[in-house]
Amino acid sequence: QVQLVESGGGLVQPGGSLTLTCAASGSTASIWRMAWYRQAPGKQRELVAYISIDRSITYADSVKGRFTISRNNAYNRLYLQMSSLKPEDTAVYYCNALARSSRDYWGQGTQVTVSS
Repeated sequence: QVQLVESGGGLVQPGGSLTLTCAASGSTASIWRMAWYRQAPGKQRELVAYISIDRSITYADSVKGRFTISRNNAYNRLYLQMSSLKPEDTAVYYCNALARSSRDYWGQGTQVTVSS
């Protein structure tokens, strides 16, 4: 079992920055990939970025050049640095961990609102 807790969300003005943190606990040694997803009102949940155990990284086109995903070596902290935020980035952001068993784990989400 893996437990995930997100933090760092909030209200930010367009063009501003915010950093999200995901704290992982439990069987973190079983994780081979961690990711950030987001879900805006009335829309499906979408992948924002992921980082694999070999540190390969993939970003959604909509956030390339503005967001940076990173993790610590112990795989118990995942970060998402967000800059040049736009109103369309407004969503609930979820931390996700994929175990080698293919089991998915999710956090409870943290709200990010970009508005003036």
